[in-house]
Amino acid sequence: MKSVDGAVPAVRLQGVVKRYGARNVVDGVSLDIAQGEFFALLGANGAGKTTLISMLSGLARPSAGSVQVLGHEVAREPYLTRRLLGVVPQELVFDPFFTVREALRLQSGYFGLRRNDAWIDELLQRLGLAQQAEQNMRALSGGMKRRVMVAQALVHKPPVIVLDEPTAGVDVELRQSLWQFITDLNRQGHTVLLTTHYLEEAESLCSRIGMLKLGRLVALDATHALLARFASTQLLLRAGGQPLPPELARCARAVGARMAWTVRDAAEVERILGELRAAGCQIEELEVRRADLEDAFLQIMASPGTQP
Repeated sequence: MKSVDGAVPAVRLQGVVKRYGARNVVDGVSLDIAQGEFFALLGANGAGKTTLISMLSGLARPSAGSVQVLGHEVAREPYLTRRLLGVVPQELVFDPFFTVREALRLQSGYFGLRRNDAWIDELLQRLGLAQQAEQNMRALSGGMKRRVMVAQALVHKPPVIVLDEPTAGVDVELRQSLWQFITDLNRQGHTVLLTTHYLEEAESLCSRIGMLKLGRLVALDATHALLARFASTQLLLRAGGQPLPPELARCARAVGARMAWTVRDAAEVERILGELRAAGCQIEELEVRRADLEDAFLQIMASPGTQP
């Protein structure tokens, strides 16, 4: 099945449900991810992100609905769809009996790739693993093992790359080298599906974002459009002296030790400050900043009626 523009989507989810007992962990998700797109799937812990990825990679079967990779149904063509995917899971999974290079050669063999050393060497270099190539996997740090997992997912040059929390608990150097490499692959036409709790990564890397809440898709739009719809300028301050005027207090929210207001323009900032001064409040700390994806995410998650 083709999308509106005529191209087969890299990933297509149609009415996908995953049920455990009486609970729908994924509840009727429908979503197309275009070929060559850098897409973020966001949500709180337990929202259903990893369950969706498990169904996409064939590790779990949907209770209802359809999961496709480049037009192929995962349930009917599991071996083909696995060749089309490179998945980096959250958990550190490794074979302790092989060196890094041996692990990548073994992974290549799973996909029938006998002469893959040139690409393996490039992966080792781009992911900062060249010096560890002949080390046993057991001797690596957690961050280095994470790099090897990324290399294993990419060893067969999959057209669709799925990254499930790939930078959780890793150092800044890996983040920078990983994103540079993944961005280069995306520019070459690889589709990237990312889940992350580092929302600044999604904001800077991804052209489109979907958000899950309790197994349902509650937001789906271009990154800039989501920011325009749900995020705005924020006024944050800490005031002493007299209590906040009741009207201002009702429309504020607590952010740590500070109070925050959503404002449209400079005139609204001046109005709030004027009302605080008139009430005898002493402004001890003040910040005006542009809202980011985290602000939009919190607003969407707090809204009971948000729809994509």
